[in-house]
Amino acid sequence: MKKKLAFIRNFILEDIWRINENEVSVSKRLFYKTIKVICISVKSIEEDNIPNRASALTYSTLLSIVPILAILFAIAKGFGMSILMKQQIHRALSSQKEAADTLISFANSYLQQTKSGIFIGVGLVLLLWTVVSLTGDIERTFNHIWQVKKPRSFYRKVTDYFSMFLLLPILIVVSGGLSIFMGTSLKNMPDFLILGPMIKFLIRLVPFILTWGMFTALFIFMPNTKVKINTAIIAGIVAGTAYQAFQMLYINGQISISKYNAIYGSFAALPLLLLWLQISWTIILFGAELNYACQNLINFNHMDDIQNISRRHNDFLCIIVMSLICKRFSQGEKPFSVNELSKVNEIPIRLAYQITNQLEDIGLIHEMTSDAKSETVLYSPSMDINKITVTMLLEKIDNFGSEDFKIDKKNIFSKHWQALSKARNFCHDLDNNMLLKDL
Repeated sequence: MKKKLAFIRNFILEDIWRINENEVSVSKRLFYKTIKVICISVKSIEEDNIPNRASALTYSTLLSIVPILAILFAIAKGFGMSILMKQQIHRALSSQKEAADTLISFANSYLQQTKSGIFIGVGLVLLLWTVVSLTGDIERTFNHIWQVKKPRSFYRKVTDYFSMFLLLPILIVVSGGLSIFMGTSLKNMPDFLILGPMIKFLIRLVPFILTWGMFTALFIFMPNTKVKINTAIIAGIVAGTAYQAFQMLYINGQISISKYNAIYGSFAALPLLLLWLQISWTIILFGAELNYACQNLINFNHMDDIQNISRRHNDFLCIIVMSLICKRFSQGEKPFSVNELSKVNEIPIRLAYQITNQLEDIGLIHEMTSDAKSETVLYSPSMDINKITVTMLLEKIDNFGSEDFKIDKKNIFSKHWQALSKARNFCHDLDNNMLLKDL
C-alpha cells in the first residue's frame, strides 16, 4: 500500500508533467488534464496568496458598498426599476431586514446629498473615484493571476467600468425576476407523472445558469488579456456552483441564528456580511485561477524541471533557439514566435519564453510584430548574423549581469579568477569560428 501511494504521489507531482499530449489516448489526455488543472489551481491559492487578496477586496468592497449601491439605484431609477432593486436587496438579505433597510437608507441619503449644495461636485467625483478604485483593485488582482503586467488605460477603465455598471442593475433585476417567476411557477405546477420532475429540475437550474453566466462574463471581461470563452465557461460553472452552494448555506445559517438567538443574530449582521464577502471573493478568485490554469495548461508542463534546469542545458537550448532564429532570418522567411519555437523543437512553452527573454536581455534578439493589427510577438536577430558565433553567445551569457562587488579578484582571489577565465576560454575556443546560422 505504501509503495502504491508513493507511486501515485510521484506520478501526480512529477511524472504527469513530463507527458506530452500526443503520447497518450484521448481519454487519458482528458483525465491527465483534469488532474493537472486541479493541482495547478490548488497550488496557486498559496502561491498567489488568494486568502489575503480576497481579504483586501473584502475591505475595498465594504468601503465602497454604499457609493456603489447609490450608483446602482440611480441607474435603476433611470430605467424605472428602483423598487425592483430594493426587492432584490431585501431578498438577498432576507434574514437581515434591518441591515438591508440601513444599506438602502444610506444609499438614498448619499444620492440626496450628491444632488444638492456644494457637495454635488465633490459627491460626483467621489462616486466616480469609488467605482474606478474598486474595479481597478479587482482588475489588478485578476491581472496578477493572469500574469498580465499592463493594466487598462484610464480611458478604457472609465468606459469599460461604467458600461459594466450600466448593465449591472438590469442584470440583477432580470435575474431576480426570473428566479421569483420560476419559484412561483414551481409551486403552482401540477404534478405530471413524466414531465413534472424534469420541468421542476430545469426551473431549479435557472438560478445556477444565471450565476454561471455572470461568473463567465466576469472571468472574460476583468483581466486585461484575451480569455478563451470555453475555458471561462468551465471556470464559471465550477465557481458559480460553489457560490450557489455557499449562498444556500449562508442564508440558512442566517435564518438559524436569527431564529434561535435574536440578539446574537442582530449583532452578527456585520460579521456575517464580512464572512459572506470574504468567501465570495475567495470563490471568485479561485475561479480565476481555474480559468488561467485551463487556458494555459501547456505552460506548466515540466514545471519542476524548468525551475531546476541545469546551466549546461540552459546554454544548449539558447544555442538551439538562437540558431533557428538566425537560420530563419538568413532564409528571408517570417520570424519565429515563441509558440512556434516551442512546437517545432518540443521545448516546454514556459521554458521557450524563458530562453527568448534571456536572449533578448543579452541583446541578441528583439521583439517585432507581423503587422499593426497582430498581437503575436515575433523574434528577429538584433545584429549581423555573420558575427553571431557559439563563443559570442556563451560569452554574452557569462558576462550578463552585475559584477560590481567588493571581492578582490585582482590580488587575493586573482588565481581563482584566472582559473575561471582559462576554463571558460578553453571551452569557448573549441567552437570559435562556428556561426549559429550554420549549425
